Amino acid sequence: MKNIKLLSLLGITLLSTAILVACSSNNGDSENSKTTEELNLIETAEIPTMDSALNTDTVGSTVMNNVMEGLYRLNLDNKPELAMASEEPSISEDGLTYTYKIREDAKWSNGDPVTANDFVFSWRRLVNPSTGSQSAYMMGGIIKNASEVNKGNIAPEELGVKAIDETTLEVQLESKVPYFEDLLSLAMFLPQNESYVTEKGKKYASDSDNAIYNGPFVLTDWDGTGLSWSYEKNKDYWDVDKVKLDKINVDVVKETSTAINLYDAGEVDTIKLSGEYVQTKQGDPDLKSVPTSSVFFFKYNQERNGAPTALANENIRKAISMGFDKEAYAKTVLQNGSLPANGLVPEGLSVNPSTGEDYREENGNLLNYDIDAAQDYLKKGLAELGLDSITLELLSDDSENAKKSSEYMQGQLMQNLPGLEISIRSVPFNVRLDVNKRQDYDIQMAGWGADYADPINFLELFETENSNNKASISIPEYDVLIEKIGTTDLDDPDQRWANMLSAEKLLLEEAAIGPIYQRYNAILEKSYVEDIGTHLVGPEYSFKWASVSE
Repeated sequence: MKNIKLLSLLGITLLSTAILVACSSNNGDSENSKTTEELNLIETAEIPTMDSALNTDTVGSTVMNNVMEGLYRLNLDNKPELAMASEEPSISEDGLTYTYKIREDAKWSNGDPVTANDFVFSWRRLVNPSTGSQSAYMMGGIIKNASEVNKGNIAPEELGVKAIDETTLEVQLESKVPYFEDLLSLAMFLPQNESYVTEKGKKYASDSDNAIYNGPFVLTDWDGTGLSWSYEKNKDYWDVDKVKLDKINVDVVKETSTAINLYDAGEVDTIKLSGEYVQTKQGDPDLKSVPTSSVFFFKYNQERNGAPTALANENIRKAISMGFDKEAYAKTVLQNGSLPANGLVPEGLSVNPSTGEDYREENGNLLNYDIDAAQDYLKKGLAELGLDSITLELLSDDSENAKKSSEYMQGQLMQNLPGLEISIRSVPFNVRLDVNKRQDYDIQMAGWGADYADPINFLELFETENSNNKASISIPEYDVLIEKIGTTDLDDPDQRWANMLSAEKLLLEEAAIGPIYQRYNAILEKSYVEDIGTHLVGPEYSFKWASVSE
């Protein structure tokens, strides 16, 4: 039930303005008082795809959130609000059938009306196994027959979604889903124009000229692989009066030093900071710390090229998970307010339905830093493998901060765990996505940000058959719990909560992953930047309401 939205490690999105019209204030302070029609953004990774059925990452999710629109979109208060749906749905007595009315004034950027069939076509295409979507499982256990369609057992036409007429969409659920509304703003639930997609064929979504949009902006100047693109106001958007920016320009820049120089020169309006750069801005009134739901962890690949790896050994995984000082890492490398993580589910995401206690606080610390225990586990693991030492490859992004993180982990693990050698493989983010998909790695520093505020959003990632697993993690007892959480437990919130607590404990008792940190963003933002939506769950940013004030 979760978008495979792999996070760019320590990704830093930088927001700036290109001054088209600058108006000085009465006191002549032009730096903090600007009027602009354009906003310039800096991303640290390329767009891997603009096909919502194939999207797997945060950059793509953010772009699609601003040029596309589903039945709902997240507003500035992080609440779902009506978007392509013109009114709240009618719901059957058993809570399994939702009927939506599509806005009659909603249009695609080529002038076609957005219809109920656009959702039917898109959702069927997502779960059709021939599409190869890694996000198809998001509908499994949610939309009726989604899992069976995706397994190839029944035809896509059997999916529980149909167009009653051009503006009436009926959705049948597999079972009651308390967070169903929260899902409908996500990329995999976006509509697609069937005639356009069919006409374009393999060219569909290959660049900005071969894609179609129904959101606040349209994408331009993207060649499919390049390091720049633009958003332009979609004049056919149904709520265009709320869109204040005419254009947003984006360039991919991976060096934080470049960003800080731009900010200090007044050419960048908002940036995320990390590492030593945060320390240089202590006391600056523009500096603030913002929590996110993103948790980063070591992902251990237990099978590579068809053969078990050393990481199939539980003791080796435990040694690595407990063999590095994550608090020192957060304080000396990240330096942005991020918290050491000793579990998978982040703090602040969800609370016990009966007691109101935060999930993270209730389940406690499950994998702590402990050199002595780590060394004992490594000795046991090596003995079980019949080895004196092992060499493992650490896969990471190629950004400046990701490289610093990799080098820190390499130093910690090799210093604390004699007999373990770590090599580093740094690649562009979109390459890491491909390497992950092929399971051609030993360990990677991976991350996940919540799409909706429920622990299952994280826990289901490591179910044996989950398409995001990509590490050959398989714990039968864990799979049973995940199945119950998504089915029989839905009518018993307390039992569901208890099983989610148990599932996380089971996952980390076997050190299937090694938690590292929960990300906080250290942000510098000029006072004239207004209403850039930042989201704890789902896509990172919304620019629909963004502006630069006088």
